Amino acid sequence: MLKEFKEFALKGNVLDLAIGVIIGGAFGAIVKSAVDDVLMPIVGAIFGGLDFNNYFAGLSSEVTAPTLEAAKEQGAVLAYGSFITAAINFMIIAFLLFLIVKAINNMKKAEEAAPEAPPEPPKNEVLLEEIRDLLAKGK
Repeated sequence: MLKEFKEFALKGNVLDLAIGVIIGGAFGAIVKSAVDDVLMPIVGAIFGGLDFNNYFAGLSSEVTAPTLEAAKEQGAVLAYGSFITAAINFMIIAFLLFLIVKAINNMKKAEEAAPEAPPEPPKNEVLLEEIRDLLAKGK
């Protein structure tokens, strides 16, 4: 059983999947930072100081805080601004992955479309062509 597990765990597909998940997590962190630290402040500046992360609705009368972090300490909140930010993150990640897959598919098509070089003729044919050329010259 240990041998079967070792074979399963060391298969190329399992390792490829693990690497993909790790790289995907890192890619997600990069996109989250780009959205939270670059894109959303620009959107907020355009729309007059809008910050989606602080959009929430208190689910009890005890929640009166102006920021999401303080409101969570007071009680249950519906943080729909965080959901909007997560949805924007997803859309950006999905679009970037679409562009990456499209570029890879275009590269594959270009490789498939390139004609392969014809195989070299056998040596006996090359020698016969040389003899033919010499006879044609009259030597």
